[in-house]
Amino acid sequence: MTEPIHEETIGEMPDGSPIKAYTLQNDQRLRATFLNYGGILVELEVPDKIGVPDDITLGLDSVEEYVEHNPAYFGAVVGRFANRIAMGKFKLEGEEYELPLNEEKAHLHGGPEGFSRKLFEGQIREGKHGQVLVLSYTSPDGEMGYPGKLKFKVEISLTPDNGLRYDYTATTSKPTIVNFTTHPYFNLAGQDSGSIRQHLVQIMANTYLPIHEDTATPRGEAESVLDGPFDFRELQSLDPRLDSPNAQVELVGGFDHNFVLNKNRDFSNPVAVVVEEASGRRMEIYTSEPGIQFYTGNALDESLAGKNGFYYPKHAGLCLETQHFPDSPNFEKYPSTRLDPGDTFTSFTEYRFSIQ
Repeated sequence: MTEPIHEETIGEMPDGSPIKAYTLQNDQRLRATFLNYGGILVELEVPDKIGVPDDITLGLDSVEEYVEHNPAYFGAVVGRFANRIAMGKFKLEGEEYELPLNEEKAHLHGGPEGFSRKLFEGQIREGKHGQVLVLSYTSPDGEMGYPGKLKFKVEISLTPDNGLRYDYTATTSKPTIVNFTTHPYFNLAGQDSGSIRQHLVQIMANTYLPIHEDTATPRGEAESVLDGPFDFRELQSLDPRLDSPNAQVELVGGFDHNFVLNKNRDFSNPVAVVVEEASGRRMEIYTSEPGIQFYTGNALDESLAGKNGFYYPKHAGLCLETQHFPDSPNFEKYPSTRLDPGDTFTSFTEYRFSIQ
């Protein structure tokens, strides 16, 4: 059973607009706190096998830090287009669009002023299983180079299965492209435990998308995961795989690749599982999206002070970002990310927690 959502003003934007925190909690002691700034998940408490709760998501110490500098996208809702678009270019309706680059050769996570840096309108409403947090934002035509006025909404709730669920919807005034995700970094041993190397990971995918060295975007064709470090079809320890001599692993210092989920799967089955045996925590991921980006915190380097002043080392957290494929507008064979006027984009993702 879920408790009423707690709402509190905890800061303000440079223009004086209030930044609010919303806390969702249930009787299984799952507790999640979000900001209306960036839709950021700032805290996620989950009990371990002896009932002791701990915060299992990486982040920053204050609202001001999130507003000033969140280069890792800790906990943020990402849009208009999650992941990378090579050289920031794509064609739509015969017209070429050029988006601002925030990496040397790629437009990443919606650009330098993407959804992760926007103030959402927050509302609390009654849902099927208790109160729901609704975060909405209207992106004007041309924002970050994207065509169309985009009306975006994400509904965030706790489910009876002890899950944290995101339901996305969007509409547009012109043909455009969309790809949304959320970007929490998980460490099931606790956000300040230092490494995810001992985590066990399972991803229900037979293929993945190798990437180019210069843009970190897909080369094109999917490749089989069979008999290599990308084979997570059964639970596998990350420790040896993070040091694999495989060229794709060495390229990024771990994993930062999109896995192709089975097309005709049952959405009531998980697409990924993460287990941390010492704490006993287990996380299952459910989604309607066609892909999942597996990222192992390769860019973390102890230069960024996180919660309670803990400096996150490389591989301090892992991300499993449900989404369409990176650079999809430039590959006709990939699932389409096009959204037309009169149509409504919908998708869901749920992170479900239990004890192993």
